[in-house]
Amino acid sequence: MAEERLNAIGKLLARQGILIAFVVFMIGFALLNDRFLAVDNVLGVVRSSAILGVMALGVTFVVISGNLDLSVGSMMSFSTIVVLDLHDKIGPELAIPAMFAMTMALGGFIGVLVGYFKLNSLIVTLGMLSAIHGLTLTYSGGKNMDIADKEGTWFSVIGQGSVLGVPVPIVVFLGLACLLAILLAKTPFGRKVYAVGGNGVAATFSGIRRPRVVLMTYLISSFCVAMAGLLQASRSMGSQNTVGQGLELEVLAAIILGGASLLGGSGTVFKTLIGVLILGFIQNGLLLVGLEFYVQYVVTWLIIILAVWLDIAAKRGRLLSPIA
Repeated sequence: MAEERLNAIGKLLARQGILIAFVVFMIGFALLNDRFLAVDNVLGVVRSSAILGVMALGVTFVVISGNLDLSVGSMMSFSTIVVLDLHDKIGPELAIPAMFAMTMALGGFIGVLVGYFKLNSLIVTLGMLSAIHGLTLTYSGGKNMDIADKEGTWFSVIGQGSVLGVPVPIVVFLGLACLLAILLAKTPFGRKVYAVGGNGVAATFSGIRRPRVVLMTYLISSFCVAMAGLLQASRSMGSQNTVGQGLELEVLAAIILGGASLLGGSGTVFKTLIGVLILGFIQNGLLLVGLEFYVQYVVTWLIIILAVWLDIAAKRGRLLSPIA
């Protein structure tokens, strides 16, 4: 009886663990600090999480398809530096589409290597992480970028403006989440992504063009990275050439927290969004209760371990393994 009850709890946590964890964290931090649920604090957390969140939304497609993308941090640095540099040379009207085209070209190249040449996504994107970082340093000459005339451009509206009192980065984050959620859950392409990630061989025999689906997931991921780079550039109106360094790990942490399996075939955009918010509110809550910022790394590690445990529990249908 006790084992059955434990297994029932395990199944519940595996299915709805991310939502339960989110509610528990929110209640816990709200009890510890009455400023935690203040409107300005909530908007501030969501706004600061928007850049990471936009990246995570795109990588969710890659992970569900059964692949990884460790290049998104370096790619975000590249897109940020490029749009800042081109802003002063050709103006923001041309700089933005040019940056999107260049960033998505990198994503397409990765998609071709993984999808059509069937190379291991971990190896390819790990190599591209270094290659794109080198490309960024070469492009910038090893220097940081700043917009010369910060007062005479509308470019700052994207990262610093607001719509009906809601910061533009939040609007972009939530709007993109809605569009991608519909694409993943309500379209034939979304079903193909799940099929390829769940069983690539079966998907191929059923007539799904796996290479094309994989390529499209990397293009979606690179589009989201370009959007994140645009938000970062507009928010700061200048940037270091390593601004995205390490973000790929936080992106994966958010996706894993959202319940997406690294083996592919499972995950949703909505739960990735919740995973991003959990990371953001945990960091904010720890600061509000007076803990040092480096404690965040330990807590984040513990949460990732818990998320992986719940993912394994979902696969085997029980919280604990029967094998000692």
